[in-house]
Amino acid sequence: MTVAKWLGIVMDPIETIKPAKDTTLAMMLEAQRRGWRIAYMQQRDLYLSDGAARARMTEIQVEDSAADWWTAGETEDRDLTDLDAILMRKDPPFDIEYVYTTHLLELAHAGGVLVVNRPQALRDYNEKLATAWFPQCCVPTLVTRDEKRIRHFLEEQADIIIKPLSAMGGASVFRLRRGDPNIGVIMETMTDYGCRYTMAQTYIPEITTGDKRILLIDGEPVPYALARLPNAGETRANLAAGGRGVAQPLTDRDRWICEQVGPRLRELGLMFVGLDVIGDFLTEINVTSPTCVREIDKQCGLNICAGLFDRIETRVQSRG
Repeated sequence: MTVAKWLGIVMDPIETIKPAKDTTLAMMLEAQRRGWRIAYMQQRDLYLSDGAARARMTEIQVEDSAADWWTAGETEDRDLTDLDAILMRKDPPFDIEYVYTTHLLELAHAGGVLVVNRPQALRDYNEKLATAWFPQCCVPTLVTRDEKRIRHFLEEQADIIIKPLSAMGGASVFRLRRGDPNIGVIMETMTDYGCRYTMAQTYIPEITTGDKRILLIDGEPVPYALARLPNAGETRANLAAGGRGVAQPLTDRDRWICEQVGPRLRELGLMFVGLDVIGDFLTEINVTSPTCVREIDKQCGLNICAGLFDRIETRVQSRG
């Protein structure tokens, strides 16, 4: 008799998700279709005892439904190494509590559990700063705490985007143009008076035709991206900021960017990644909890999570 494998999910409260749009739910649905048992956890459920990473886990069943999309079963206190694989799907902010959680998951990884994405890579690869490894794919970019440097960058570039390093969903993203009367207060807010690093990038006008989310599975791109289009009068195209998503085939330039980025991400153990591309340029590398699976699946008739679980099951099998 085949013994069902266990998939752990570390995520935000499941009752708060939007099931029609939630990528983590899509992953759980695919795992369940394949016979995996699902152990649901929040960050608060994980703990360390005498060198062992453990958690309070609740077995759940999921449904592709707008209501009652999950049912709780038995709750147990177990070692993380009892699981075959763990998906780390906790949304940013990437704060110190997130870092501590990756340390606990690192113990599970060392114990033979496949953790997607690899905990060390989650710590090392900030979603904004990771683009620094691929300058050939990016517009001019500056990361600094120094207001004077940002002002000089703005004078050089004339039109820039400034954003925090730890947020998601378009939170606290500003567009600044030379001579903007709000420059001072935006600089003070974003750098916390010189105490916090901030990213500035040259504004890319092609944002009006979409901020594309390209999904990579083990370094290989899904053939369609989701172009997130900003509402009228809005700079941000993020779906969380009110943008709408239109799926479209990858361009030659998109594929070239994937070829530049994919092999390194695979090497680091970043199995499921979302690249943000505006026009011809890479702007972010999302490694914590990339989204847009359900939108692309629905518009293109795909099952992106099937490809992900093909890779997961191969890796789990190879670990014995």
